[in-house]
Amino acid sequence: MNNPVIIRDISWLSFNHRVLQEAKDESLPLFERIKFLAIYSSNLDEFFRVRMANHRNLLRVGKKTKKELDITPKQTVRTIQRIVNRQQEEFSRIFEKKIVPELIKHGITLKRRLDLDKDERAWVESYFHDKMLPFVQPVLLVKDMVRPFLNNAQLYLTILMKEKKGGKTAYAVVKIPSDHLPRFIELPSPEGKHNIIMLDDIVRHSISWMFPGYDIEDTFSVKLTRDAELYIDDEFSGDLLEKIKTSLNRRHVGPASRFVYDRTMPTDLLSYLKDTFDLDSLDVLAEGRYHNNSEFFGFPDFGMKHLKNPPQPPLAYKPLEEVDDFWGAIRARDHLLHVPYQSYESVVRFFEIAAEDPAVTHIKIVQYRVARKSRIMKALMAAVKAGKQVHVFIEVKARFDEEANLNWGEKLENAGVHVNYSFPGVKVHSKLAYVRRMEEGQPRIYNYLATGNFHEDTAKIYSDFGIFTADERVTTEVGHVFNFLENVEDPPEEFKHLLVGQFNLRGGLEKLIKFEIEEAKAGRPAGMTLKMNSLQDQPMIDLLYKASDAGVKINLIIRGICCLVPGRKGISENIHGISIVDRYLEHARVFHFHHAGEDKLYLSSADFMTRNLSHRIETTFPVYDVDIKDKIIHFLDIQLKDNTKSRLLSDQQGNSYVKNKKETVRSQVATYEWFLER
Repeated sequence: MNNPVIIRDISWLSFNHRVLQEAKDESLPLFERIKFLAIYSSNLDEFFRVRMANHRNLLRVGKKTKKELDITPKQTVRTIQRIVNRQQEEFSRIFEKKIVPELIKHGITLKRRLDLDKDERAWVESYFHDKMLPFVQPVLLVKDMVRPFLNNAQLYLTILMKEKKGGKTAYAVVKIPSDHLPRFIELPSPEGKHNIIMLDDIVRHSISWMFPGYDIEDTFSVKLTRDAELYIDDEFSGDLLEKIKTSLNRRHVGPASRFVYDRTMPTDLLSYLKDTFDLDSLDVLAEGRYHNNSEFFGFPDFGMKHLKNPPQPPLAYKPLEEVDDFWGAIRARDHLLHVPYQSYESVVRFFEIAAEDPAVTHIKIVQYRVARKSRIMKALMAAVKAGKQVHVFIEVKARFDEEANLNWGEKLENAGVHVNYSFPGVKVHSKLAYVRRMEEGQPRIYNYLATGNFHEDTAKIYSDFGIFTADERVTTEVGHVFNFLENVEDPPEEFKHLLVGQFNLRGGLEKLIKFEIEEAKAGRPAGMTLKMNSLQDQPMIDLLYKASDAGVKINLIIRGICCLVPGRKGISENIHGISIVDRYLEHARVFHFHHAGEDKLYLSSADFMTRNLSHRIETTFPVYDVDIKDKIIHFLDIQLKDNTKSRLLSDQQGNSYVKNKKETVRSQVATYEWFLER
């Protein structure tokens, strides 16, 4: 009998539902709840552009999703659609029944077209003619003759109308220009009040001017999402960078992966649109009146700070931010950084000081995602001007960041930086930095190893760990990783301390888990806590089930996908799984093994996903400093005690909150308070 698993994408939808749960949590400030509506929608857009597009492609060629599950792509697509439909209905209820009334209580009214008074109508009409008219692109649809191209993720209004002469039914489509104008427009409002209208409703109000020969009966918004896969024909031959650039140009014209429409749309109009845009029933999904709800990120706050989270500014890490001898501080001991609770300034200083230091000869870094404005990148370019050797490995295949990474690569190369790019068939996902410094005539190496990208913006909202170290056990092997990335030469000896993808990562993790199994079988204490973004890899799931069966106590803290089923009698009853969704995105990967009382602890760039363990260069690194190890274990314990933002993981996908009668623990707040006290 096969071990139970949850289909990857069903589990992901369950995670996104946890995000949606935050939008209806009345204990959160109003604008934070609106932000979670935006996060939920943004996540879903990406899901359909990537994962659903993959299922649709499998459906076109008639393949099964997974042989062992014997599930066809059609069944998977139907299941996804059912779940998403339920969630979209919940989204509409939260917005219309919870958010809108709460906005009104605070003097913010979201007006529709029919709600406008005479003065507001005049203002809207003026706004349309002055600001919107050049962008709306009205098109009369003519069956089998006029078929306009719908841009990816662009909002459109479809119109049901009748000819004034003859009464014949006609259809049209008009662009809602949210790519040129703000989605939320403030109307002239009485003092102390804020009346808002959405761009969609300004277009609705103005339709009759665009089609003067017709009586407008109704309007319904639609949006088409297109497949975002790059589909590089042969990644192992030719110029990979050029192929990626060419594929990026095709991304915005890919096949449909989702067509969303207003669920009140008449079936005749929907049928006409399906024929016009060559869609089938598996392409279409009903939503509410408004789409592209990720644009709620731009909802105006009118300076009402009391409706947002109280400020929680990152705290300075003084041992590195305020020290005169930066390198001496790292030589003396390892340093842990936990963002966003602590400031990212130490990481930026690592590069800026290295760029200016005449004793530094080499700087190296792996870049997966880069901030648009990056002091780190500026420091690397300044280092070249100062005569240093600077090597940057840029992973161009970081999804949706390909173009930004290519642009940064070009800037760095123009500045004289040695830039290496993606390997065919393998992504480089390690988070490593390397500085070589001459000290008393001898080279000394300093590293920063992290669970998150070198990205100054996400460091403010992603929860990650990083360690500064000059420990030669680590620095020597980090050097081997960079040598491989630059020269594609295998390390001169096996990795003894680091677990590195394509070399010893999977085997090393399996060995650590099997050690716990043997300890449990021998009747000795055995356990592990595994914190990560996603758990999907089947061999790892099977091994964890085997560990549970042997009596190993396992705690899982999984933010996103969890295909393992925790707590099932006879299979996983020793596995307890939770997921925390809160103010910060839980991004850190931490693997803690009891290991006969030794408490082996690793931080990692890798999740337990097949892609991470088998198809990427990842780095999992040990924590040797006892004080740092104790701190991280303490942070894990805080999360395991969370009974405010923690949800139970189960095969029921119910996302029920962890509740108990002990003192209330909200782990992200408790973690920040821990730092404040120190």
